[in-house]
Amino acid sequence: MARDVVERLTAADLGGGVAVPGSADFDRRRRIWNAVVDRHPAAIARPTTADGVAAVVRAAAEFDALLSVRCGGHCFSGHSTCDGGVVLDLSAMNSVSIDRATGRCVVGGGALLGDVDRAAVPHGLAVPAGVVSHTGIGGLTLGGGMGWLSRLHGLTIDSLVGVDIVTADGALRHASAESEPALFWALRGGGGNFGVVVAFEFQARAVGQVWVGNWVYPLADIHDVMLGAAELAGDAPRELTISFSATRLGVALTAFWVGTPARADATLAPFGRLTASAAGRHGPVSFLDLQTRNDQHSAWGRRYYAKGGFVRRVDAALVDCIADALAEGPTDHSEVYVPQLGGAVEDVDEDATAYSGRGAGFYWLVEPIWDGPADDARCLEWGRRHGRRLAALSMDTNYVNEQADTGGAFPEQAYGSSKYRRLRDIKARCDRTNLFRLNANIEPAGAAAASS
Repeated sequence: MARDVVERLTAADLGGGVAVPGSADFDRRRRIWNAVVDRHPAAIARPTTADGVAAVVRAAAEFDALLSVRCGGHCFSGHSTCDGGVVLDLSAMNSVSIDRATGRCVVGGGALLGDVDRAAVPHGLAVPAGVVSHTGIGGLTLGGGMGWLSRLHGLTIDSLVGVDIVTADGALRHASAESEPALFWALRGGGGNFGVVVAFEFQARAVGQVWVGNWVYPLADIHDVMLGAAELAGDAPRELTISFSATRLGVALTAFWVGTPARADATLAPFGRLTASAAGRHGPVSFLDLQTRNDQHSAWGRRYYAKGGFVRRVDAALVDCIADALAEGPTDHSEVYVPQLGGAVEDVDEDATAYSGRGAGFYWLVEPIWDGPADDARCLEWGRRHGRRLAALSMDTNYVNEQADTGGAFPEQAYGSSKYRRLRDIKARCDRTNLFRLNANIEPAGAAAASS
């Protein structure tokens, strides 16, 4: 199989070529963001057009090859690569075009968040998205997409107007509210189960000067800080968003304001006075700078695990659990990250998209971060154990993106049984053989899931 599919791909006119073991750039191209994952595909295909993507999909289907789709390679679980199969690398399809008059933004399926920000922000526009600029727009969007603008403008999928997608039969389809509405529903939260998106069309939102406060508090103050900040934020308008990043070294609190400039100081200053031990300040920043501030912390080549979940509020039981985890944090950078949600995210009906969890007030993420394989066992054990403890305090549904463990019963739990049944029906119509199975996999209705 491997030789046949490689020959087919090599003969195809993909534009960006095919890397195979022994190629000069193969070892570089096979690596992904999370260094825990070290896999060796039979071929890495780099198409530059939708026709090229379709050729790769048809070849993988014909030869029953394991197929990974890679945009930014930013997948905790490592699904953006595989052993012995084909990696469809979209990185050459990273164009971004903006209609300044309408705010419509068309983004290639291989673009990174930074590509979108650099194209849009100089025009006073932004697509609500994530908080690490080297994340791929594809995986982030298809799972839902949350970030600093979510409370004001909703999830990334709430600004999605339509997509061009290559499905498992190699056909190019357009999905939107008017064309293929069932597929469009599934793509907004259903992950990469339904095909390869080669272009996204977004409605960009106006963004100008923003204000940010950053404070670090001692870990001993975690209860006063998290409970106090959550109480302040609970009464605030949706132009305010807070997040916590807590490690064994302390609690970093960020407060983001995108409202009226005259209210920035009065809104942000109280978050720096939760205890007497705060170190930090607040003031105006550029949105581009804000969007890149986490890039080094979440750098390529480090080792990661993640388990996350939704909660309706930050309460004492949640903070107790987080404090217990941090008391035995395995490395200085291992964190529990807690961003605020609500606002415009909750405005959209729960059944309007495949994404589940719109009633959440916050999301939590247990994320050990380390740099050498010798620490794998203890870091993974810490992440899984404390992830289970926090999950016991969480809502039933979940976010499919920031998860390292996505097999077994996870997909049905994440979506809930009713949505999962609907997703299975749509999956069966688009991908009955489960070609696109390296993801939080939705088993096609009426068919056994393909082995990964």
